Amino acid sequence: MAVLEITNLHVSIEEKEILKGVNMTINTGEIHAIMGPNGTGKSTLAAAIMGHPSYEVTEGTIFLDGANILDMAVDERARAGLFLGVQYPSEIAGITNAEFMRAAINARRPEEDKISVMNFIRKMDEKMAVLDMPEEMAERYLNEGFSGGEKKRNEILQLMMIEPTFAILDEIDSGLDIDALKVVSKGVNEMRGKGFGALIITHYQRLLNYVTPDVVHVMMNGVVVKTGGAELAKRLEAEGYKGIRDELGLDVELGDE
Repeated sequence: MAVLEITNLHVSIEEKEILKGVNMTINTGEIHAIMGPNGTGKSTLAAAIMGHPSYEVTEGTIFLDGANILDMAVDERARAGLFLGVQYPSEIAGITNAEFMRAAINARRPEEDKISVMNFIRKMDEKMAVLDMPEEMAERYLNEGFSGGEKKRNEILQLMMIEPTFAILDEIDSGLDIDALKVVSKGVNEMRGKGFGALIITHYQRLLNYVTPDVVHVMMNGVVVKTGGAELAKRLEAEGYKGIRDELGLDVELGDE
């Protein structure tokens, strides 16, 4: 079992403090969800975990299996087993999906154990079939000309191909119709198991109808204010965030994340 442990994390951007002491422990075999109003730090947490240079960690630690990832560069964090799925995937011309994914897989493997072309093709065909993706998408340039739904499926394809230890999935449900949402959820559920853990950032219960979380965290004003099971997400859907604020006696000012 691997562990991603976040302790007393404080993060600022342009000298404005966004995260104000986040604590969270995620084990492989678990899927955690973070919900909360806009402007409360959810995407900031994802960026800080992956080492976005615009976000300054001013206090606290993030340990992945005993190693402090704050001492690692972004590529080192990826090689250590972290994966970030973002709301708006970038387009990269000149490199195909297949080339990108084979390079990403091999970057995490020793020189004497690179994936063979045959094994790579077999694996990619299998994963694309799970996501109902046409074979021709493997040879298209990375995300270039893809629709929003195709980009999201492509991110889940990358997740399934690379097989990270922990995935941070930041609003992967944004802009998806119900059919695409079901396919993306199917891919995440295919990854569930003892060797994989995920942190899903979402505004909406609808994704969690298809990917049932083990743990749900509610974040407000830069901290986690409440943690529970899947039923907590359903409560938020029914009551909104006002019920949690009233319960905890919080007066939260909301801004832009």
